[in-house]
Amino acid sequence: MGQMRLLLISGSTRDASTNTAALRTLAAVAPPGVTAELYSGLMALPAFTPDADDDAPHPAVADLRAAIATADAVIFCTPEYAGALPGSLKNLLDWTVGTGDLYGRPAAWINVAAPGRGAGACAELATVLRYVTVDLITEACADIPIARDAIGADGLVEDPHIRAALTAALHAVAAHLQARRSETNSIP
Repeated sequence: MGQMRLLLISGSTRDASTNTAALRTLAAVAPPGVTAELYSGLMALPAFTPDADDDAPHPAVADLRAAIATADAVIFCTPEYAGALPGSLKNLLDWTVGTGDLYGRPAAWINVAAPGRGAGACAELATVLRYVTVDLITEACADIPIARDAIGADGLVEDPHIRAALTAALHAVAAHLQARRSETNSIP
């Protein structure tokens, strides 16, 4: 199957974020052959400006682009602020548009908000991801509510049912990537 590299991007800037805990847990349960790396540069990104989107980007922007370029897929997990994406995540996404960093790249998202919440953020994320023409892995896009008390002292999800749901999403990403590799290898 070959090694698969996943980039995990949390839209939260909170230390005790359930979104980030979900992604940390994904990294912890990654099966052999899958490396999942949590992106940690969200707060270091400068505010997007098209004038600065050139061949010599800010170091944090260059790091983001390098992380995306080496990833086989990107998984997002974001809170909803005032019914929409947090500004910090929208800023990250804006940095990827002009250079096409996400174009055609497999991507998915996980919504960990309480039932009935988070739809606004997911809808906005879907709009941006469609705009940049990602290869959306719909089988991996999931609503997996995570309460704060489901997170252990180590920052990982402890609840076995939630861990199983996160693992299923991760396996859906891996299966999609494997199918995509098989299609690529079968092209003469």
